Amino acid sequence: MRAKLLVLASAIGSLGWGAVLPYQYAYAADTRDWGALVAAGASSLFSIGALAAAPLAGRLADRFDPVRVAVVAQLLGAVGVASLVFADVPGLFLAGMLVFGLGLSAAVPAKQVLALNWSSSDDRRKVFAYKFTGEALGMAAGAFLAGLVVDLDRADGLDIGFIMAACGFVLSSAIIALAGRVRVEEERSDVSKPGAGGFRDAPSSLLNPRSGAVDAATGAITVVDLDGDGRPDGGAGSRGALRTIFAQPAMRWTAVVTITLALGFYAQFESGLPAYGITVLDVDPAAIGIAAAINCVVIVALQVIVVKLTAKRSAPALLMVVGSIWVVSWLILSAAQFSPGIATALFVMTYGIFAVGETIYSPVLNPLTAQLAPKGMVGQTLGTIAALQTAFSAAGPLVAGVLLGAGLTDVFLGMHLAVSALAVFAAWRIKRALAMSGSGSSAATPATAPPVSRAREEPPTTPVPIA
Repeated sequence: MRAKLLVLASAIGSLGWGAVLPYQYAYAADTRDWGALVAAGASSLFSIGALAAAPLAGRLADRFDPVRVAVVAQLLGAVGVASLVFADVPGLFLAGMLVFGLGLSAAVPAKQVLALNWSSSDDRRKVFAYKFTGEALGMAAGAFLAGLVVDLDRADGLDIGFIMAACGFVLSSAIIALAGRVRVEEERSDVSKPGAGGFRDAPSSLLNPRSGAVDAATGAITVVDLDGDGRPDGGAGSRGALRTIFAQPAMRWTAVVTITLALGFYAQFESGLPAYGITVLDVDPAAIGIAAAINCVVIVALQVIVVKLTAKRSAPALLMVVGSIWVVSWLILSAAQFSPGIATALFVMTYGIFAVGETIYSPVLNPLTAQLAPKGMVGQTLGTIAALQTAFSAAGPLVAGVLLGAGLTDVFLGMHLAVSALAVFAAWRIKRALAMSGSGSSAATPATAPPVSRAREEPPTTPVPIA
């Protein structure tokens, strides 16, 4: 029940992304006549807000109730995007976009921690898959509905998009808060039953009212205080926290996989690939929209099927498959420039192939990251990885603009082929690192959660079996 409510809340919360971001550049540059610099600055500030918020919010989700962190973050995002209705000067618009990015991204690691808390080891990939699909549908629905009512010829033409986004955040926050109440009532009921008790059965408020940390193997809320300072181990300074997070080779290579897969597709989805299609392949602009729609349709149609087919496969092996799909996609895109008669068909088909990789990637990466995270630092680790993905995704359009603008098409294509191949290599290194650490034997199939007492006795940087 709680996981379903979280999926619904995530879908509704994504409405704002689809309702505002596809239109904000044209709105700021042309409708308000603030120029390309302000429009680009708004996009950059949104990304900067996202980059700054994710690690901080992840740390808060480790130390406090992640329900409250998610709710407060989304309400902050609602305030930021609603303020854009009243932004009549560039400075206010830029500030509102910054707060919008902060709120939207700060909720991400908290909701990921909740997905871990509210799922078992058997259905964790399924929950993350449904969550990803719901967010994709939410973004698509937001873009579609806003497209019906947004009028970029009027100064107030995007106000309906801003209001839609704010309402989506508020409704999403209400659903998450409701799911949190359902959880509290269930935990109280469990504790009151005869024979109930023990570490795993106790509600989080009884364990530590200030900690929302999740046991990396089981998803259970844990209290970790190995250094005896009265705080969870995630309370170290940011530099020390990063050293702790990336102490494991498998975690370092997971960061490399995240960066390379982000650069290989997500960084180019909204700008680089359309620019390549229009300027090099001479694709009709309408085909860009068709390609994006096909990407969404494939995700929705295949997500559940792919989760079932890959349920017993190890996470590193699946990430190797995703990187290989990225390589194949870029090879097809490279070949399209030599086949002008079918270039548009190949371009659109590639978006569908990328989507197949997304259906594998989305249910795997976050559970893998959480299970490799140091004890008591799951939220902070998820936030750090999300920040890496955001940072490199934000840099992607700039790289594409420079290379394609300079006519270096072969460099653009070759770079993404190399990046995608590096993703395959990094995923293989994760698999090797887990095998060397003793987790490889159980990484091929979903692992059963070990007793919590054993999990707490292990050192914070010891990898656990990967589901």
